[in-house]
Amino acid sequence: MSKQPSQRAEARSGVKAGTSPFARRALRKERLKAAQRASTLRSGASSYVETGYAGTSTHLNVPETGFRAVAARILRRMWRKLNRRLRRLGAWLGSTVTGLGWSMIATAVFGLTCGYAWGWLEAIFVGYAAVVFYAIALFFMFGRSIYSVDLAMVSPRVMVGEQAPGSLTVTNPTRRRLFPETIEVPVGVGLAEFHLPSLAAGNSFRGEFIVPTLKRSIITVGPVRSVRADPLLLLRRELVWTTGLQLFIHPLTTSIPSTNTGLIRDLEGNPTRDLTNSDVSFHALREYTAGDDRRHIHWKSTARTGQMMVRQFEQTRRSQLLIALSTCSNDYYSEEEFELAVSVTGSVGIRAIRDGRDTNVAISVELPEYTAAATPAARQLRVSTPSRLLDELSGVSHTPRAISLNILSRVCADSITGISVAFLVFGSLPTSTQIRAASLAFSPDTEVVAVVCNPGIVPSMRRIDGLTVLMVGYLDDLKRALSKAATL
Repeated sequence: MSKQPSQRAEARSGVKAGTSPFARRALRKERLKAAQRASTLRSGASSYVETGYAGTSTHLNVPETGFRAVAARILRRMWRKLNRRLRRLGAWLGSTVTGLGWSMIATAVFGLTCGYAWGWLEAIFVGYAAVVFYAIALFFMFGRSIYSVDLAMVSPRVMVGEQAPGSLTVTNPTRRRLFPETIEVPVGVGLAEFHLPSLAAGNSFRGEFIVPTLKRSIITVGPVRSVRADPLLLLRRELVWTTGLQLFIHPLTTSIPSTNTGLIRDLEGNPTRDLTNSDVSFHALREYTAGDDRRHIHWKSTARTGQMMVRQFEQTRRSQLLIALSTCSNDYYSEEEFELAVSVTGSVGIRAIRDGRDTNVAISVELPEYTAAATPAARQLRVSTPSRLLDELSGVSHTPRAISLNILSRVCADSITGISVAFLVFGSLPTSTQIRAASLAFSPDTEVVAVVCNPGIVPSMRRIDGLTVLMVGYLDDLKRALSKAATL
């Protein structure tokens, strides 16, 4: 025969009824808890139910029942939907209503409120006129346009002064006619506008534009956006259709003599003062030490002296080129000087890359404005290909907080090893003393060539204590100067 519920509760509690007043009190508490759990489950609320294990419980999420619970659930759902729609409406108003449109809304509210409050017929008329204008503006916002837009540039890289044509193709992929709109293409700080006519299903519109390339820079073309606005410019809706394209406007460069001849060729292969265990320039013999290569043992001297003798060599010069461009505004008198310096850097760098030389191109790094103890540094440009180098030079600019020529030379000499020829490119403001101090940052085995860029000056060359100074007034002067530099 099965046990009664009270007996099961007594069995679970482990207390027999009638043993003591404390036991009866514990039994009543257990029955009260069981009744509360049963009523809670019937009411549909969430509760914690004991699992039978000591000190543990389980949280039950029971669906709510009853009129109040259903009404509360419906109200919460309606509030969430209303909140989402209000956020969408706020985002639409913020992106569509113009400044003049907000002024018109304020005029309508102020006119109608004051007109009906104080009986001003003129204010009421102005308020309703604003409402009518807004109704007309909303009419132009109806409808949704779907386009297939293609933005292309003939070439992503051009030289300064060359034409940079671009094209825009807009196609109607739908089965209905689309309303006319305005297509805008941002070009740097400028803007190209196209008045798109009404397109039938499947028709296309093609527009062409020319990007101005008067100055070296990196220009972002796009993204393409369609603009729909009313005649009063109260509302303006923009939709973006493509991503932006980058146009690199490279600096002017000139063809200079190959580095296989002239200054760099004369320096390559000459022995230095550094000694090494393996090279082509023999220096002397010395005693054998552990770890020496046995191929360099001089057997005749070993047989004559009775001790192992090995050959010692002088390390020959490698054509490791460094082109250091100062981007400090204090080293230049005008913007033309800096542009000429960038062109000189690009011309020398392209020639070295095409000749297969190990080339490093470094520029000054701007120091933080509010940090006095910042460490000077130089940024090395990517020189894997001539186009990559010109891409990097397209975005170079000068600033007063960049490190000067002297600091740039010291940083490059410390961070780049094995430099055989160093080109220092700067403007006309550094003095002879400063130029000489910048050249002393490199080792005595490094040939330093200082290129002074001063537009319009008569080109000249001079040599000061092992330092070659080239005065360049025009870009074409660089070709003749490098051809004669080795004879000085």
